[in-house]
Amino acid sequence: MHYMFLPFKRYFDFSGRSRRKEYWMFTLLNVIVLTIYVLVFFFLFGNAVGDPLSGSFDGTGSFFSSSLSGWIVLGLLWLLFVLIPGLSVSVRRLHDRDLSGWWYLAYLVGSGLPFIGFIVIIGFFVVMAMPGTIGSNRFGPDPEDNNTAEVFA
Repeated sequence: MHYMFLPFKRYFDFSGRSRRKEYWMFTLLNVIVLTIYVLVFFFLFGNAVGDPLSGSFDGTGSFFSSSLSGWIVLGLLWLLFVLIPGLSVSVRRLHDRDLSGWWYLAYLVGSGLPFIGFIVIIGFFVVMAMPGTIGSNRFGPDPEDNNTAEVFA
C-alpha cells in the first residue's frame, strides 16, 4: 500500500526515478477507484441514463439530474486529483529507463493519432513494464538500490 500512495507524497516531483512497483501500484489504485466508481455509477444511475439505442430515459426528475451531476463532478475531481501525480510518476518512471520525460508528451500525442495510436499505447506499456537501468544514470541513483535510502526521503 505504501507504493500506491507514494506518488501523492511526491506530488510535484518530476525529477529523480521511480521503481516499476511505484508506477504500477499507483496505476492499480486508479483502476480500483475507477472500477468502483463506474460500478456504483451504473448501480445508482443505470435507469436514469437509459438505453441510448432505444431512446428511453427514465430519470427525468430533478433528483436524478442533481445526483447525476454531483456524481460526475466527483469523478472529475478524482481525475484532477490524480492528474499531476500520474504525470510525475510517469516521468520519473521514464527517467528510470534513462529516457527523457518529454517522451511522455510524445506518447500523449501519439496515442491520439488514428491508426498508429494503438501501437504507441502498446509500446508505452512495454517501456513502463521494462526494468530500469541498473545503478545510477543521468537522472539519479537507482531506486531499487537498498544502499541509497535518500531516494524516497
